Amino acid sequence: MSSILIKSATIVNENQQFVADVLVKDGFIERIDKKIDAASDKEINAEGLHLFPGCIDDQVHFREPGLTHKATIHSESRAAVAGGITSFMEMPNTVPNTLTQELLQDKYDIAARTSLANYSFFMGASNDNIDEVLRTDTANVCGVKVFMGSSTGNMLVDDPATLERIFAHSPMLVATHCEDEATIRSNLNHYKQLLGENIPVRLHPKIRSAEACYISSSMAVDLAKKHNTRLHILHISTEKETYLFDNSIPLKDKRITAEACIHHLWFTDKDYETKGNLIKWNPAVKKEHDRDGILKAVLNGRIDVIATDHAPHTLEEKSLPYLQAPSGGPLVQHALPAMLELYHQGKISLEQIAEKMAHNVAICFQVEKRGFVREGYWADLVLADLNAPWKVNKDNILYQCKWSPFEGTTFQSKIAYTLVSGNIVWDNGSLIEHGPGKRLSFTR
Repeated sequence: MSSILIKSATIVNENQQFVADVLVKDGFIERIDKKIDAASDKEINAEGLHLFPGCIDDQVHFREPGLTHKATIHSESRAAVAGGITSFMEMPNTVPNTLTQELLQDKYDIAARTSLANYSFFMGASNDNIDEVLRTDTANVCGVKVFMGSSTGNMLVDDPATLERIFAHSPMLVATHCEDEATIRSNLNHYKQLLGENIPVRLHPKIRSAEACYISSSMAVDLAKKHNTRLHILHISTEKETYLFDNSIPLKDKRITAEACIHHLWFTDKDYETKGNLIKWNPAVKKEHDRDGILKAVLNGRIDVIATDHAPHTLEEKSLPYLQAPSGGPLVQHALPAMLELYHQGKISLEQIAEKMAHNVAICFQVEKRGFVREGYWADLVLADLNAPWKVNKDNILYQCKWSPFEGTTFQSKIAYTLVSGNIVWDNGSLIEHGPGKRLSFTR
């Protein structure tokens, strides 16, 4: 570890902005002050730059093991730090599905060797692995993931008795993907009868409908209230769902929280015409009023965090007909620039971006000493230039899949520096692979 002195940064942290210096030493923030005169191994002139706490993305799919033709932990962590995401929590629908403690440890071992960002991995739940779920270490694992809607392999949890046991006995936060499988199948059969196999992608939000989302989300909320479960519902995609959540109590006291994703805050069903399968996600991108309602819920506190659901596929896979093309897309490199673009459009403040992409994730998951610009905390920091326009193109895309739904978009803000656990890993367009990030720990 070395020391780094950041000079004259505009710090965006805990609902305020102020200009100060930051001294980083041995991986931690040692001092924050208006003027620091101290020897350091490196000095960064941050005049004119905004310093944010590093983003913590609570939902990514980095595809390793088993799907490494799409991505790896190494490749996607590189893209993440280039986009200002310093920590990630990765999902269990890899191959094999992460349904045992041994398979969970395998992923931690890979990340310990190869991840540029800090990391944690969800334990997966199925209809028949509740005993394994109950063995999960609450201090070293971010949570338990339950797919209450179709997913990869053996990970659809649709047995009512199993859901009751998970919600009643989970030792930690339960994160859910909420779409009602019966409703989706009925909708799909309806359109197959009308159109055969030639269903256009614009009908995706009709098949994976708002009704399917609400039925499942409301069931999860009811179960959580019944059992006092610590529930976190992922990727809310409809305005109606936002009213399931409470904004009248402090986040630290909430038992039920919710997440919005970048694509549901940016795209609408009108974009299927030009983007096609590139914006095919589960849950689906829906109507303009859904997008606007989700943003409203982010701003008023009904939705607590913003994440990506980063889920890369190859262009060849995405170019298949609608029914064969997989759902998901790459987002970690462009998530913070996209949110900063919404700031430029007057839709969200810089303080709210820091809150929803860093502070609140740390609070929701009880992440130890991360998510804030505070003395004594790990130095996970992002310096952004809010007046440095750049255009997304294949030459600057770092995802292994080499495409982005934002390709052709011009962002006004650029990530200048990213520090992960006190190491500079992104320096004005260049990756610096110091070695792996740290495993996240939790104060539970």
